[in-house]
Amino acid sequence: MKKVTKIAQNNDNHTEHSKLRVAAYCRVSTDSDDQLVSLETQIKHYESYINANPDWEFAGLYYDEGITGTKKEKRPELLRMIADCENKQIDFIVTKSISRFARNTTDCLELVRKLLDLGICIYFEKENINTGSMESELMLSILSGLAESESVSISENSKWSVKRRFQNGTFKISYPPYGYETDDGKLVVNKTQADIVRFIFAEILSGKGTHKIADELNRCNIPSKKGGRWTATTIRGMVGNEKYSGDAIFQKTYTDEYFSRHYNYGEQEQYLMKNHHDAIISHEDFEAAQTIINQRGKEKGVVKHHGKYQNRYPFSGKIICGKCGGKFKRRIHSTGRHNIAWCCTNHISDIGKCSMKYIPQSDFEYAFVTMMNKLIFGHQTVLRPLLIALREINSDDSLATIRELDKKLEENAEQRNVLVGLMTKGYLEPAVYKKSNNELLQEAERIQRQKESLLRFLNSDSKNQSEVSAILQYATKAAMLKGFDSDIFGRFVERIIVYSRTEIGFELKCGITLKERLVR
Repeated sequence: MKKVTKIAQNNDNHTEHSKLRVAAYCRVSTDSDDQLVSLETQIKHYESYINANPDWEFAGLYYDEGITGTKKEKRPELLRMIADCENKQIDFIVTKSISRFARNTTDCLELVRKLLDLGICIYFEKENINTGSMESELMLSILSGLAESESVSISENSKWSVKRRFQNGTFKISYPPYGYETDDGKLVVNKTQADIVRFIFAEILSGKGTHKIADELNRCNIPSKKGGRWTATTIRGMVGNEKYSGDAIFQKTYTDEYFSRHYNYGEQEQYLMKNHHDAIISHEDFEAAQTIINQRGKEKGVVKHHGKYQNRYPFSGKIICGKCGGKFKRRIHSTGRHNIAWCCTNHISDIGKCSMKYIPQSDFEYAFVTMMNKLIFGHQTVLRPLLIALREINSDDSLATIRELDKKLEENAEQRNVLVGLMTKGYLEPAVYKKSNNELLQEAERIQRQKESLLRFLNSDSKNQSEVSAILQYATKAAMLKGFDSDIFGRFVERIIVYSRTEIGFELKCGITLKERLVR
């Protein structure tokens, strides 16, 4: 009989348990001493919080100080953390609250979705929400909407205060133009810089162009306002600044409901204050300079405030450098086979700021044709599933919740009417009525904010759905493109991101980005 010997099981675990790489993000909205103390407290808290968990490994702390939280583009540390997530250096993120992470509903949901696609969850301490265990985005959209509403309220109060100072003439210019300094909130002439301002206006009045004036100042090694090089755009901005004539116009720019800043071309009120400070240029010379600049614009066919010059070419203002964030500018090469090319403005002004070299226009055109032909050929497998997914997101759950919120608002109004009736009949003491009515009003305001947040969420997805439907309809009927079509490009492409000289991304208006290789 054969002998069988049993070999005992080895219970020793030789495989080391992999720890979860956890990073933390925190932010303070101003750079005051109190807020920086708060930031320091948050840093210590997260270091100890993460290190105290034996299953976690500290993957870094990312914090933005003195930066607004309304838009993610203005927070470099947040964007750096997202980049590290894409490079698989982080497995999990903890943060204090939704309002610290984002006060913009669209940005919040966009970032959460992007991180979930990468397999990374976020834990919001205050709300006790882990995005990895959420059944839907509904609660997150509501809470982030409340955070956005709070930010809007603060912004509106600040705008009201600034507007009042515009109206009564007490507004203090915090950032003086070149040629001036501030002394206790008042503009005071800087004699050295004022001579340069007079030189610029004199050159304009003598017939010189802004490019030649900028080149002359750079040749003389005269630093600009920020210590850099002079550009034609800088010169044009100075020549059109009424402050050099001693007057001041307030509210030249304004911030919209999405926290984006725009030039004020009449959408908002403006306030002109004559003889606000000492003039460097006479009113006569200032007006004469405006006449010359406007005449040159007419000769070039430029319509003021309508962006015609900026958008005179299909790619104008739409190509973004993936290395430095600068915009690409059209260039004409006198030699070589690539006569027309596009190059990053930061690279043009200073090669040390950006290493991105020029890209021929023909490469962008060929890549666009390739991308569109792929969509036309594969629209059933790319665009149609995307449209179906967007329709599913928009419909049942969110609309049902809105109906429930409307019902709660009606019930709240009925309860307040009952209180009024009881008060009128003398059944309620005034103090009790006031307390109960205030509670109901606060509840109604909270419900209304939730409803508005959901509506914004639905409208955002509705816009994307409309754009996907439009491009799907085009792709279904269109024949393969044989050449670049500027109308089709303008209809469907929001912008182009240049990652390198061999790869670009077309960010479509429907919300998706499609990458293409540049073939030479």
